[in-house]
This record gives sequence, C-alpha cells and structure tokens, in this order.
Amino acid sequence: MQDNESAIPAPDEGQGNTLLVILISMSAALGGFLFGFDSGVINGTVDALQEAFNSDAVGTGFNVASMLLGSAVGAFFAGTVADKFGRRLVMIATACLFIFSAWGSGVAWGSTPFVFFRIVGGIAVGAASVLAPAYISEISPAHIRGRMATLQQLMIVVGLFIAFLSNYLIAGSAGSASDLFWFDFPAWRWMYWVEIIPGSIFLISLLFIPESPRYLVAAGREGEAQDVLQRLLNAKEKAKQTVADIKDTVLDTRKPRLSDIVSEHTGRVHPIVWVGLGLAALQQFTGINVIFYYGATLWQAAGFDESNALMQNVISGSVNVGFTFIAIALIDKVGRRPLLLIGALGQAAMLGVMAFVFGTAASGGADTLEMSDNAGLVALLAANAYIAFFAFSWGPIMWVMLGEMFPNRFRGAALAMAGLVQWLSNFTITMTFPVLLASVGLGVSYGIYAAFGVIAFVFVQQYIEETMGKTLEDMSREHEAADIAAGQGA
Repeated sequence: MQDNESAIPAPDEGQGNTLLVILISMSAALGGFLFGFDSGVINGTVDALQEAFNSDAVGTGFNVASMLLGSAVGAFFAGTVADKFGRRLVMIATACLFIFSAWGSGVAWGSTPFVFFRIVGGIAVGAASVLAPAYISEISPAHIRGRMATLQQLMIVVGLFIAFLSNYLIAGSAGSASDLFWFDFPAWRWMYWVEIIPGSIFLISLLFIPESPRYLVAAGREGEAQDVLQRLLNAKEKAKQTVADIKDTVLDTRKPRLSDIVSEHTGRVHPIVWVGLGLAALQQFTGINVIFYYGATLWQAAGFDESNALMQNVISGSVNVGFTFIAIALIDKVGRRPLLLIGALGQAAMLGVMAFVFGTAASGGADTLEMSDNAGLVALLAANAYIAFFAFSWGPIMWVMLGEMFPNRFRGAALAMAGLVQWLSNFTITMTFPVLLASVGLGVSYGIYAAFGVIAFVFVQQYIEETMGKTLEDMSREHEAADIAAGQGA
C-alpha cells in the first residue's frame, strides 16, 4: 500500500473522538485475533488429523504448513488489492475467507480438501497481517497512533491463547481430539468450527466502520473523506485541512514498485533490504512456530498425555500474552536493538537446554521419550522461558523494525518482499519439523533451532542499527546519502 506516515495529524488539545478511534481500531484488530486463532487452532488437531487422514510425516507437515503458503500470497498482494478496492472492502472479504476456511477445515473429508481450506484461511491470515495495522494507522490521530498500532500484535497473541484454551476445553470434554463430541462429530472438527464465531463478529463489526480517509482521497472521494475525518477529529476545519494534506501526499506519492528495491546508484539490491529479509527469516528459524503449531505433538513426544500437552499450550499462550505487554512497555525506552540481542541470546540458551533435556532422555517407544519429573519440569520451564524471550523481543519488534528501517521511497516494495520471506520461512520450519522429529528426534531438532538463535545474535550485532528516536525522514535521508556514496565509490 502507499506509504503514509501521518495520514491524520494530531488534533488540537481537547479535540478528537478518541473513543470512536479506539472502537474502530479494535474492530480492525479483530483481524489480528483471527490471524492468531487460525495459526494456533491446528496445534491441538495435528495427531487427530494424522489419524483421520492416515498421513505420514511429510503429509502431516504439509497439512499444518499449507496455510502459510496462502499467507505468503495474501501478505504479498493485499496492499495492491486494497489500494484498488479500499481497505474496508478487502477486510470484509478477508472476514468471509476466515469463516469459509473455518467451516471447510472442519468438514474436510481428506488431506486434499483440508489443505485447500487451510490455504484459503492462510490468504486471509496474510491479508489481515498487512491490512489491519495499515488501516489502524490511517484512521488514528498521531497522538495515539503508537498505542493503537500495538493492538494488532496484542490481538494476535490473544487469538493464539484463545485457540489453545478452546482446544483444551473441547478435547477435555470429548476425551481427546479424535473422540466424538457434539452431534457425533469428532472434537477436532469443532476446534475449527469455533472460529466461525469470532469470524462472524469481525465481519459484522466491519459493516459499521468507515473507509480509510487516505483511500477515499486517493479515489477522488474527498467529500466522504472529510465526513469521516470530521467524525474522528470532531473539528470541521481540521478535517478540511487534513484532506488537503492527504491530497498533497497522494499526489506526490507514486505507487511502490518491486523494482524500487534495486538502487539506481549502484544497480544492486539495497543492502538494507537484505538486512530486512535476514531479520524476517531469522525470526522464524529459531523455531517459535514449532511450539505454536505443534505444541501438543511436541509434548506428547516428550512423554506427556494429550490433556497435559494441551494444558501446556494454554500456559504457553498466557506467557506469550503477558510478555508481549512487556515489549510494549520497553520498546520505546530500552530500544529495539538491545531487546533483539537479549531475545536472541535468551532463545538460544533456552533452546539449548531443551535440546539437552530431550537429547538425553530415554526412549519410551512409539516415538516418545521417558523423562524424570525433574527433567520434565526443566523442559517445561525452558520452553516457557523461550516463549517469554521471543514475546518481548523478536515477536513484536521484528515487525516494528521492518516498518521503520526501510526508506520511504521503497518501503512498500521492501515490506512486500520481507513479508513474503517471513511467511515462506515459517512454511519451511513448519513443514520440516515432523520430518526432523521422525528422523533425528527432539534433541537434535532443538539443537538446530538453538544454533539459529546464536546466528540471530551475531546478525543483529553486525547489521542492525537502532531506530529508536529517529524519524522515518531522517533515516530515509541517511540511507539516500549512503546509497549515493556507495554508487560513487563503485
């Protein structure tokens, strides 16, 4: 989508309908909730799907990871489609896709239809990951935009938590994810159908929110844009002035092109783009989504029964939510780079502990491990500490950094590429975990993820610069000067 750093300037003291902005932002952020729920719901159904569809390790991996292919497509194209048809209309379409995918995933009679419906849901997840924060930034006055922007990440982790809790309650009531539940349907089907409820709430709420003023001005509907701004700002003259400011920005801004990531001075891809792609990939290569997608399978392989494994997911979800609040509190005080460094080291250390515990545990037969009570407790503590390190660092801060580090001139193109790499990296990790589990076991698998934690630490030390306290314009000018210098030295 076209870049817009200050679509709605801060209203004068005492002006602005803050409550209305919050309500509208919360409606849009429900897309983030569904993003989290749809990502987490499969966690409690992996073994039941393997049994129902009689799939091997590769098939199981693709059943889980297929959603991420759709997410890559949705994230890559959502901005362009929203520029053409409007943010609100595309979010409404996204809500419909969430509902359709939830219904279809629950009725699927085999791996092929299941994968199809999961890909549809993935397109919705990818689109929501781009559209919800963009819309919120475009309707929020500057003085509360930062706090409103945190709603998206917060709702994602809340959605994950609710999915884990829902899975635990449904499986507990039925006996297991494979057992029959209401109306003689297996419990795992109901785990997907539950998503129809928040999906419907999201769809209904979108019918009552306004279109983005930025889009309306770009579409030549200035009168409608002024009406929306007048409701948000409670000031007619301020609304007129803001429409004029947005119009100037729209007229001066051309739509981003993928070719913008290539420097006109050096003829090569901008180095900052490679840094962003590395940051996006490394967030996934430490294996965080192995826990979020395969948590129940992981803990059952470690010797826990299904009920305790699903309860561990609920605990992990709670830790994820709690430490996201810590990230929100620290990001503008401590800085981005220090939190990334601490998070990378912490994740590597905890993954190393898990690798040691799982690697030294005795085999319990049937692809499970036998651990002492003490070893099991250490594994649980290490896993949740690992999630905590991720939640206050690489989880939210990677997205913040990607939004800040690219110059205005090619931010849209660079973000599209970074989003694509992030989702494809997620797919790679998710697809390969069942194969690693079956071939080399939990110990070696977590050793590999721990190694990537060390690589992430070195990467941040070498290539990531602090962005806290700098304006986007200052960083753009710094990059432009460096790019010109590189071109002259070439």
